Amino acid sequence: EYLAKRAQLFDPRRANPEIYHGYPAQSSDTVYFCATDVDGNACSFIQSNYAGFGTGAIPKGCGFTLQNRGAGFALDPAHPNALKPGKRPYHTIIPAMATRGDELFLTYGVMGGFMQPQGHVQVLLNILRGYTVQAALDAPRFCISAGLPDNEVPKGEAMKAGDINAEVYFEEGIDEEVVTTLKGMGHDARAAAGFQRAIMGRGQVIQKVAVDARSGRTVWAAGSDPRADGHAVAQI
Repeated sequence: EYLAKRAQLFDPRRANPEIYHGYPAQSSDTVYFCATDVDGNACSFIQSNYAGFGTGAIPKGCGFTLQNRGAGFALDPAHPNALKPGKRPYHTIIPAMATRGDELFLTYGVMGGFMQPQGHVQVLLNILRGYTVQAALDAPRFCISAGLPDNEVPKGEAMKAGDINAEVYFEEGIDEEVVTTLKGMGHDARAAAGFQRAIMGRGQVIQKVAVDARSGRTVWAAGSDPRADGHAVAQI
């Protein structure tokens, strides 16, 4: 599928002045995991370089590069995200937990740049509607503005990352009539299939289901996104 897509860029009769490099490996620069233990404690963790190798700087004696989330700063002093000393840039590193009252309900996260907050809401709403954690991750998603430094979208559109007026992608599995109807209403609605589904993010979830009345043990349910290579593991 990938080779066929790249072959479409070639025309033996004329030159193509706008060829962008592809992404055959479909790699990622972000890792998310969550964990819980027998005592009911939970961890929600995310690490991301942001763009490729981040800053490209490697701390002495370490085998990893430092992130370049500072790229999210704006140089306009009037902008809410203006660069200032001691200030953190706007970014999408948002490992999450959800509680019911004082009790843990979910520890979860969805990777994927500007898809992260959107993915968090969509997955959470699916679970609140009664989906199992795995079904909540499996369900097709939509994404407003998929622009990111490393995404397989046209470079001009990648500059609109985070713009609420940008394009809206709908993952395969959502009825094509939805996309057609939204286009008729004036929205820049588009379908995302194949490799482009990577813009929909990748998530992991652990849910605290109940505490067994007889044993006192916590019952957990876990799921892992089929769009990536993670998995849920129970250690007994």
